[in-house]
Amino acid sequence: MHRLLLVQCRNYCHTQAIASNSQISQFARLGQIQNARRVFDEMPKKNVTSWNSIITGYFQNHLPNEGQCMFDQMPERNIVSWNGLISGYVKNRMVKEAREVFDKMPQRNVISWTAMVRGYVEEGFVEEAEALFWQMPEKNVVSWTVMIGGLIQEGRVDEARRLYDMMPVKDVVVRTNMICGYCQEGRLDEARDLFDRMPKKNVVSWTAMVSGYAQNGKLDIARKLFEVMPEKNEISWTAIIISYVQYGRFEEAWKLFEVMPVRTTPACNAIILGIGQNGEVAKARMVFDLLKEKDDATWSAMIKVYERKGYELEALDLFHQMQVDRFRPNFSSLISILSICASLASLNYGREIHAQLIRTECDDDVYVSSVLITMYIKCGDFVKAKLIFDRFSPKDVVMWNSIITGYAQHGLGDEALEVFREMCSLGITPDEVTFVGVLSACSYTGKVKEGQDIFDSMNSKYQMEPGSAHYACMVDMLGRAGRLNEAMDMINKMTAEADAIIWGSLMGACRMHMNLDLAEVAAKKLLQLEPQNSGPYVLLSNIYASKGKWADVASLRKSMQSREVVKSPGCSWLEADKEVHMFTGGESMPHPEHESILKILEKLSPMLREAGYIPDGSFALHDVEEEEKLHSLNYHSEKLAVAYGLLKLPQGMPIRIMKNLRVCGDCHSAIKLIAKVTGREIILRDANRFHHFKDGHQARPLIIASMQPSGLEFHLLELVS
Repeated sequence: MHRLLLVQCRNYCHTQAIASNSQISQFARLGQIQNARRVFDEMPKKNVTSWNSIITGYFQNHLPNEGQCMFDQMPERNIVSWNGLISGYVKNRMVKEAREVFDKMPQRNVISWTAMVRGYVEEGFVEEAEALFWQMPEKNVVSWTVMIGGLIQEGRVDEARRLYDMMPVKDVVVRTNMICGYCQEGRLDEARDLFDRMPKKNVVSWTAMVSGYAQNGKLDIARKLFEVMPEKNEISWTAIIISYVQYGRFEEAWKLFEVMPVRTTPACNAIILGIGQNGEVAKARMVFDLLKEKDDATWSAMIKVYERKGYELEALDLFHQMQVDRFRPNFSSLISILSICASLASLNYGREIHAQLIRTECDDDVYVSSVLITMYIKCGDFVKAKLIFDRFSPKDVVMWNSIITGYAQHGLGDEALEVFREMCSLGITPDEVTFVGVLSACSYTGKVKEGQDIFDSMNSKYQMEPGSAHYACMVDMLGRAGRLNEAMDMINKMTAEADAIIWGSLMGACRMHMNLDLAEVAAKKLLQLEPQNSGPYVLLSNIYASKGKWADVASLRKSMQSREVVKSPGCSWLEADKEVHMFTGGESMPHPEHESILKILEKLSPMLREAGYIPDGSFALHDVEEEEKLHSLNYHSEKLAVAYGLLKLPQGMPIRIMKNLRVCGDCHSAIKLIAKVTGREIILRDANRFHHFKDGHQARPLIIASMQPSGLEFHLLELVS
């Protein structure tokens, strides 16, 4: 009887220990290491498995020091304890410490050796792994597989194949690894030969072969193999869909996505990015909204789609929602939002993103610094842009391009040329974007001779064939100087056909000098190249009206109507109260505080008249707001934005406005006087240039060609972005 009770007691204690050890492991896997330790401490009797469980738990939760401390306190150890310590250090990427434990082990088995080889492979020390592998007294299938994987990881596929051939017993895992290695090198025939000779294939093998074909551009073969797979899992579906998206076959990707049994997050992310950038933004948003398990890549994909497709305000709203939902923005989403801040001249948002980049220590990256420079430049804060440029070393060509183009856009042509010379003196070879920036600077400062020399040096000194953007700069430069016939000769002598950018440059110059004959030539060419672009119609209409050719103005309007050409509506943006506000011309889409804005304009009206302002009705008649009557000048979007800035932004803070079209002459005059009578600094960026207003005049005149969106300046901004 006493013996029976002893046996029962022993069985009970053993069962309790098993249950406690299971609890320790479960708590550790859930990240609740303190609960795991509590269970361990409360155990009346701990066996070696209990100690192994808590030590493994510490390593799982990235607490290697605590794990080592517990190991040192163990009353007894077995080989599992030692192997667990090696594996723990390997999982925490502490391969040096793992090797120290390995060398001190009183006894090793194949698991000990394999764990150490795996540690070296995972940290990229393949030569050390190889040396240890050949010292192994015995090897199992896992040891061979790990070493072959390390060689494939290094791109040493032929050596991996030799090792593979030496392997005494091959399982499906190592065969699949070898197939993946060949596919990574583009050696599809050898991969397929291995695949076809596999005695037994699983879904991973099939997926590897399908992915291999797809990643190497053989999508049709990949699809055929995919269709005959005996079974497909989520990874198989995801791989084929992502491949279709990567190669721009969005329609086929969408059809596959629609019949996908279980839609994985990576597949949804690829579809959002693919169909969204293909123009189906609403459909991309539908996929985003229906996806329950979003990750940071999901948010980043949708934000990028909005950024690329011109939905700037929606992108900002989504970015805000991302943070509310406690998703940490990744690098890609931060860069997208920075680009949007640049587009909308949203300086405060841009500063917030800059602060986040500093906190994540990403601001030292040369690419990030270039994007930051561009953002500050486009927001009108050139001082901050220059500070970032000056503190960064060494600078790459993108960064030099950002600052050169920034100087040019702000009308600082001499400074842009000086930086260009400094760049060349440091041995940095300029690229195509550099020359667009520096030629623009020559144009803005009227340095025609210097510009011609730089243009000629592209071919003679740098062996670079000028592109359409460079010819557009030259046409703009000659046109601004009044040398329109020379500009036309340059176009006629081009070896390639002149595109819309070049003809847009000539058209802008013709408007500046009111040259009707050449304007008609340029307009006809533009209408052939871009029949739906309203820019040529508007510019030509301006010239006709200035010459009193009202019949021709009417004819142009009729032509626009018959061809269903719609003029882009004027929109302006201003940031206030941590929100970007949009203003549209007229009263069709009024701002929520429209009445308050009108009161500000009414209050300004007598002050402006006293300062000498006379509304210029000619701009209401034939410029950017062609069909509006004289009184409607007050409803131009930039004036509404300025009034809202006066209403919301504190005294001393510059009012920064972005407009999508060229600012009209009447608004330019009015805003200049508003700056004077209110004592405010107003920075307006329109489609062509920056306008800095302070004390009743433009702080530093900017000389940039007047063109519609098909012209030079838009191309310049696009290249720098």
